[in-house]
Amino acid sequence: MGITLPTVKIKGDRVNPKRILIYSKPKTGKTTAYAGLENNLIFDLENGTDYIDALKIKITTLQELLDAGKAIKEAGRPYDYVTIDTVTALEEMIMPLAIKLYRQTPMGKNFDGDTVVTLANGAGYLYIRQAFFQVLDFIDTLAPTIILSGHIKDKQVDDKGELVMSANIDLTGKIKSMICAQADAIGYMYRKGNKTILTFKTNDEVTCGARPEHLRNEEIVITEMIDGVLKTTWDKVFINK
Repeated sequence: MGITLPTVKIKGDRVNPKRILIYSKPKTGKTTAYAGLENNLIFDLENGTDYIDALKIKITTLQELLDAGKAIKEAGRPYDYVTIDTVTALEEMIMPLAIKLYRQTPMGKNFDGDTVVTLANGAGYLYIRQAFFQVLDFIDTLAPTIILSGHIKDKQVDDKGELVMSANIDLTGKIKSMICAQADAIGYMYRKGNKTILTFKTNDEVTCGARPEHLRNEEIVITEMIDGVLKTTWDKVFINK
């Protein structure tokens, strides 16, 4: 069957991001904010939800993550959102799969190490990338929207919490650039007074931005303490819900 070429503009079929990357300094309030998002299942990879009421599953191994994903599919994918908290920890967790992929090659069939990072000339990072995105593609099938939560390196954070160089996202080399390229939106979360703010404002030095029109160059208050009560609002990030 041949390809039918379009003769008129075809409307976009998404409003909200499918994959959104949110990063911040540690202890900024990301996990608390995720817990306040309705029907959002948090995959807790760093024991960050111990003091938070949330839809959550603790994940300590790659196999547990895969089993949780299978259970979600068997349940009919009931969640609107699945959050990976954090994607930084996920990169470490996929190492067994990276080793397995390397052992499937002629060069690696006799490999008995516990990490591919030590392979000569940085060759192991290829298998880390393959493993990481293989798992990420699986995660993408679990909900309409996937939130990837990440850290930055404390020692390089701007004191005002507003500008973060792209090199500071705590992921490895090409994984960092590829995950940023594939995300529909990248937001930096920071605290200002009693508010937690998610910014998508862009410039040449800041890894932020969004394809959805309603997020471009926006700063959105996600949580705010009002009269001793924490108010969480995501309706400016995920609209028409």
